[in-house]
Amino acid sequence: MSGRVSRVVGALAQATGMRDAVLNEIVRVGESNLLAEVLRVDGEEATLQVFEETSGLALDEPVRREGRWLEVELGPGLLGSVLDGLGRPLDALAARSGDFVEAGMDVPTINPDARFVFRPSHSRGDRVEQGDVVGTVQERGLEHRIMVPPGRSGVIASIQSGEIGPHACLATLADGTVLSLVQRWPVRRPRPAASRLPSERPLLTGQRVFDLLYPVAEGGTVAVPGGFGTGKTVIEQSLAKYVDADLVVYVGCGERGNEMAEVLGDLARIADPRHGGSLLDRMVLVVNTSNMPVAARESSVYLGLTIAEYFRDMGYRVAVMADSLSRWAEALREIGSRLQEMPGEEGYPTYLASRAAKLHERAGRVRCLGMPERSGSVSLVSAVSPPGGDFSEPVTQACLRVAGALWALDPELAHRRQFPAVDTGASYSLYADTLERWFTLHVDARWGHTRSRVLELLQREGELREIATIVGPEALEDGDRLLLSVAAMLREFVLGQSAYQPGDADSPPEKTLALARAAVDAYTRSKESLASGKTFADLDLEAVRRTLVALRDAPATRGSGG
Repeated sequence: MSGRVSRVVGALAQATGMRDAVLNEIVRVGESNLLAEVLRVDGEEATLQVFEETSGLALDEPVRREGRWLEVELGPGLLGSVLDGLGRPLDALAARSGDFVEAGMDVPTINPDARFVFRPSHSRGDRVEQGDVVGTVQERGLEHRIMVPPGRSGVIASIQSGEIGPHACLATLADGTVLSLVQRWPVRRPRPAASRLPSERPLLTGQRVFDLLYPVAEGGTVAVPGGFGTGKTVIEQSLAKYVDADLVVYVGCGERGNEMAEVLGDLARIADPRHGGSLLDRMVLVVNTSNMPVAARESSVYLGLTIAEYFRDMGYRVAVMADSLSRWAEALREIGSRLQEMPGEEGYPTYLASRAAKLHERAGRVRCLGMPERSGSVSLVSAVSPPGGDFSEPVTQACLRVAGALWALDPELAHRRQFPAVDTGASYSLYADTLERWFTLHVDARWGHTRSRVLELLQREGELREIATIVGPEALEDGDRLLLSVAAMLREFVLGQSAYQPGDADSPPEKTLALARAAVDAYTRSKESLASGKTFADLDLEAVRRTLVALRDAPATRGSGG
């Protein structure tokens, strides 16, 4: 079935002769074979969202239906790959068209010429259900579990072993169903799971301010809003390097091209601090820069989540870094504007909040389909770029309604070279109380008390800082001057870290607690000294500073908390 182009407006096209088209169906537009998606059907006319540049597209060019949704290939070969928002590997695109992507290029996500050694775990005559692991492939040090696709089941009629291509037949079922190393899945549809599980274990980030004060559960969601220059991208890169997850999916959604090139260069040179080898060996990158078509930017986040869910279904813990959801929302706004939809606040479509909620719902910890029994998780950390740092704007508010933790970034702290520049007055975590039990059992029984004391000191510091601004710190009482001094050291040596110094960039929870306790205990002892008659000038706060520096710079290894 096919239609004809009747109108073109930017990334949108209208086609006639499309009565039987289905919403979200994939079509090919024009002589250049442009990839597009059906957004609206009205009688014989369909409105199409073109994922590629429409320059040169003429009226009356053909539109061919493909009878499928926007899908991605899932299987061995994903790890270490760099994909665009449509799931096409950028290195393969560059090899075929050079530095600029030609319109209508169709490149498979997984290299069809690759070969993998398949080791079956089932035999002929075995019955398998959806999600069952039928064998494994070793890929970049990871056991890649080959699963029966969702919705498929039956008795194995034949099964292969040894070296095999990704699209070759590795097994057939009695009903004729062919299984291969690769399965396809629509990116906008969440992959099914047997059941959702409670999140009782933290996703350790290696960043002290997050792990101590605003922890996130494994399978949880975090919003990281901050204005320009507050360090959102650096935080996401640090998490990609040091987060305690089996795999990381990094989605660069609408970011500047030179910035993403720098990220790719850095990640390629960095050794994985946990497993050895290259950091890229346990990553998949989805890159859709600001100069790429806006429609593909909107799909890039769904693509990253689908890949994460695939590895989750194997039983792995996956962290998704989305940078940033503001660019994703801007793509929604632009598409909605061209569709002449009723605008909501600041021109965003009225369904922005529900779309953001559906994205966040795809995170979580689950019991996977099939045998052997296993659980996996997808944790979502989303950067948000509110214009002018205004957290009341629609995208930030939509994310805050559904995210389990908020890591708000303060431009004033960023200008003072504090990293991470977290506003402790605005940030929060809904997971903190649930996770305190885990920290108590696996790190130290004093974790909860220490966290409470640090938050109390920082809250009191915020109140005193306003007074000190008016009257000057010398006019404060000695106890208040002590609190301000210790709080300043807390921010510098406990909550602050270097993103580039290997000894400090990744802090296990044991080291985080030792630093926090040293600061809290020093404050308690100094306060007792003031009560015994000493003055602020008599206190040896320089010794406290030296202690914190020594603890910060001491090498640390992850214990049972990692």
